[in-house]
Amino acid sequence: MCALINSCLYDVVVVGAGPAGSFAAERLTRGGVKVALFDGRPADEPKACGGGVTSKALKAWPHLLEAAARTVNEVEMYSPAGRGIRLKLKEPFAIYSRRAFDSHLRERARNAGACVISAGRVSVSAPKQNNECWTIKSTNTGEQWKCRMLVAADGANSAIARRLAGALTNSEMEVAFGYRTPLPSSGDVATVVAFLPRWAGYAWAFPRLDHISFGIATAQDDFDHHSLNCLLWDFMIGYYLKREDATSPLWSAASNARDKAREKDVEEKLRATADRYAARIPGLSPETLDQRRTTGDGWALLGDAAGFADPVTGEGIYYALRSAELFAEAYLSGRPMDFEKMWRADFGRELRRAGQMRRRFYGSFHGAPFTDRLVDFARLHGGIRRTLCELVVGDQGYVNLKRTLVRRAAWPF
Repeated sequence: MCALINSCLYDVVVVGAGPAGSFAAERLTRGGVKVALFDGRPADEPKACGGGVTSKALKAWPHLLEAAARTVNEVEMYSPAGRGIRLKLKEPFAIYSRRAFDSHLRERARNAGACVISAGRVSVSAPKQNNECWTIKSTNTGEQWKCRMLVAADGANSAIARRLAGALTNSEMEVAFGYRTPLPSSGDVATVVAFLPRWAGYAWAFPRLDHISFGIATAQDDFDHHSLNCLLWDFMIGYYLKREDATSPLWSAASNARDKAREKDVEEKLRATADRYAARIPGLSPETLDQRRTTGDGWALLGDAAGFADPVTGEGIYYALRSAELFAEAYLSGRPMDFEKMWRADFGRELRRAGQMRRRFYGSFHGAPFTDRLVDFARLHGGIRRTLCELVVGDQGYVNLKRTLVRRAAWPF
């Protein structure tokens, strides 16, 4: 039972009940720590996210498969020029509804003994003396709670992270936005990743159990909502038309009256059912990653609040869970400040390398977008195709990517 009284004192308060916060709360509670987990998101408002969880994460934490998900064994990938390749994955990944995924992890924390508090938005008062506690106050009810260790796991827009570690500029952020739409009534429900023409980023179609998540991820400092939203609608309409006729173009571009009528019919149905969402995702430069602190005296940042997301793909669920695991390990050992060096030794080099590669990945290579060349090479070469498959599921990292590509490029076609 959670006693919601002003004198309640916790060892750790975790603000944010997404993957990072819930996983940390569960691990800490199972280790004998008195934990409160603050869930500020409304019950009917899931996190804006594609919901893809890599095979690397599924192998590290098999219990994730207990949450309802669609497993994916094939991905259709398209270059900016529209040329496609079907990637058959040796290791499947999973696509979750974030409502179901987050609920699964939050209930695991609750069942472990963490006190889950739905307090809406909260404000935080820092200790004035070394032996005093943090004070967390609900802005809705005025109730207060105290703790010795404050953990911010409340996403890329975390006010706590801005206060403790400093604000991030638009150049260090990406934007993801999209729509949730019904599953097609006929045809296959392919998982699609399409690199954007004329933009740094990609569009996705991720079928879940009861709907499809469509979206676009791109840099915030290069964001033009009107143009990108039009591009996304072309992609969505093209996806549904392609389920009916595999010869249809990826991006809707009707050239005759019959095709225009089909496009209009699909668009009208989607306009009536599509549910829009949007979110910001951190994409830290190597310099910021080197300088920004995620741990201090009596506080720590996890997941997106810490900036732990892949700057190339925007994927952050693995890093959310791994950062939570590492922080719990450091705290339970009695050395919470060790978390800083632990995550840097564990996945810091990967994030740093991804930050270095981002502009090259979405830049040009011998007169064409690198992503065009990458898909074209993969279409022709088995070794490159295998590497691309491993990148998709999270088994191929960035640190040794160049070495892997060079080695496999020497294989027979």
